[in-house]
Amino acid sequence: MTEVFTEIVLIRHGETEWNLTGRWQGHADSPLSKRGISQAEALGERMTREKVDYVYVSDLQRAQHTAELVGAPSNWSFELMPELRERDIGVLEGLTTDEMLKKQPEVYQSFCENGPSYQPPGGESFCQFSDRCFSAMEKLATLHPGKKVVAVTHGGVLGAIFRNVLGIGLDAPRNFLLLNCSVNRIQKSSKGWNLVSWGDVSHLQGLDSLDDS
Repeated sequence: MTEVFTEIVLIRHGETEWNLTGRWQGHADSPLSKRGISQAEALGERMTREKVDYVYVSDLQRAQHTAELVGAPSNWSFELMPELRERDIGVLEGLTTDEMLKKQPEVYQSFCENGPSYQPPGGESFCQFSDRCFSAMEKLATLHPGKKVVAVTHGGVLGAIFRNVLGIGLDAPRNFLLLNCSVNRIQKSSKGWNLVSWGDVSHLQGLDSLDDS
């Protein structure tokens, strides 16, 4: 019996204005920066060389704008998927780290020190977020076996999926990249999930790409 491989191509949205200023986004939104638009357009040219079967996109505006720019040369149609949203960090959303230290010092300290089960007021714990992200991957693999599926999403989502695929604990320090407009590939077969490639920004050709998740 021929093995069936389902490939999911994970794309982080282009750089945003808040990425540049160090403001934490979560479910809050910020427009793409000029460089973020250029990143997405460069990726769009690259993706014309790939046959893509299905495209799913986080319903946050920065991901939708990225998908529109990336998909324009290939005439993509896509479906919004709320499960691909960034982590909801509750009362910390929209703040810089300095503002958190002034306005929400106890919450920020707990967020940093209390482990993946800590749930900031109004937000998700890392455990809840991770479960949501990987459930989305399982859903896509079940819906589209043997196909190539693109998911345009967020840095935090990429990080949670990377940990799940490689079996890295949620409390382990991050030592992998989560770059704006990067191409990251995972694959599902009957044997489980595999990492194919990660952090590919070769299409950016000299455009900087932030790793700020």
